[in-house]
Amino acid sequence: MKDFAKSRRGFLKTTGAIAGGFLLWPRGILAQTKKQIQHSEPAISPNESAGADYTLRIEKSPVEIAPKRIISITTYNGQFPGPLLRFKEGQQVTVDVFNDTDTPEQLHWHGQKIPSDVDGAAEEGTPFIPAHGKRRIVFTPRPAGLRFYHTHNRAGANLAAGQYSGQVGPVYIEPKQEPGRYDREVFLVLKEFEPTFSRGGDMAMDFLSPPTRVKSLEQTGESAMKASLAKGMPHGYEVGYGSFTINGRMLGHGEPIRVKQGERVLFHILNGSATEIRSLALPGHSFQVVALDGNPVPNPAQVPVLWLGTAERISAIVEMNHPGVWIIGDLADDDRRHGMGSVVEYAGRGGQPKWIAPAPFRWDYTRFAKAGATAPSPDETIEMIFAKHNAAEEGFNRWTINGVAFPMSDEMIPASFHLKQGKRYRIRMRNASDDIHPIHLHRHSFELTSLAGKPTAGILKDVVMLGGYQEAEVDFIADNPGLTLFHCHQQLHMDYGFMTLFDYV
Repeated sequence: MKDFAKSRRGFLKTTGAIAGGFLLWPRGILAQTKKQIQHSEPAISPNESAGADYTLRIEKSPVEIAPKRIISITTYNGQFPGPLLRFKEGQQVTVDVFNDTDTPEQLHWHGQKIPSDVDGAAEEGTPFIPAHGKRRIVFTPRPAGLRFYHTHNRAGANLAAGQYSGQVGPVYIEPKQEPGRYDREVFLVLKEFEPTFSRGGDMAMDFLSPPTRVKSLEQTGESAMKASLAKGMPHGYEVGYGSFTINGRMLGHGEPIRVKQGERVLFHILNGSATEIRSLALPGHSFQVVALDGNPVPNPAQVPVLWLGTAERISAIVEMNHPGVWIIGDLADDDRRHGMGSVVEYAGRGGQPKWIAPAPFRWDYTRFAKAGATAPSPDETIEMIFAKHNAAEEGFNRWTINGVAFPMSDEMIPASFHLKQGKRYRIRMRNASDDIHPIHLHRHSFELTSLAGKPTAGILKDVVMLGGYQEAEVDFIADNPGLTLFHCHQQLHMDYGFMTLFDYV
């Protein structure tokens, strides 16, 4: 395995900036009314938003990620991240979305169980928000917990489009019962900017547990890559970044997260990246994970490090019991030095923020599972194998599911898998590539039932990281009729074939 920092980030120009940012929402502020939230947005004339609970405007905006370091990106309401939207589970909302750009847009309500026509994916038949136009979206938010909204446009080779842009914002759907006792909440959105292409490299995967690989998958994937390279093909394009942010600020810039000794802070963390897996640690502290992708876990457990694939969310309580000034940041030194961190400052403490690397730790979803439980047998099992065709699409890797690459076309594509309402389906996923894939199912939550051969039960998610040359199984109930998109949430992968559709018959 190649050195990750050298292969994926070595091409980046070194910048001297060490920077950071945060988004702190004390509970009193979080309880503000929808009207108050709208007052914090750019001015909108009354006739534009009449009858809407929330208004979002897609527009090109300058964002200062560090002093005198300004980037131009597409945003929601002129800010990054987009406004925090707080909904009540089961209470209908109306959102007006204005598109001030020259490109038709999609706004996807990630992790919500809503109809296809408002989910925000063209592949499912959701209407586009026209360029310089408006769309009113009405839906009933569910389920409770940490969700988010983001563009669902494909980017292809355009590094200013799709999730390479700044179109990411958090959603919190108020649960009827809070997941654990805490004093206040902090929302953190992790995101990289200034993307550039590079020629491939191996992704570090030694943080996932169980580590078991399937030999037949490894032989298939390695043979295909060797054959491609033997023909003189280069490695397919990957993406690296020049700046890294938490809540749109690089480490060392912006206000710190101010805490008091003894406080229990509930961190809601979203990986808003287009392509990157993120880690997060806070020296001297541990995270009690209470929810994954917004869904309470059966077994809340303490861990020293969090790992999140693209689009994954973690809610975790940290007891502030180690006074000082600390850096909460990514384990990768290069990424942290280029901005992926923020400062946590205890009351009455000063000085330079400190970073202390934690001991090696493997991320294992099953740690949070229901002990001794087994998942019910499915009504049907859907077999899928994922494969990479190196540099096969004008230098980009082409991705297939069961040998089929989803076409890069604006036309509606027929579904490949057909469901019957009310049935329990198991997706058996086999990864014949060396990449980690954050796999996402729209409009449903799924239960993790097997990871790298290890059975599990009780964990509900909508994204799961599938390790290189590994297999996993997830179960879901077909209880939300309509076209349903299934894809890898890594932008390069979904753009170049790694998608398929379910429908109900």
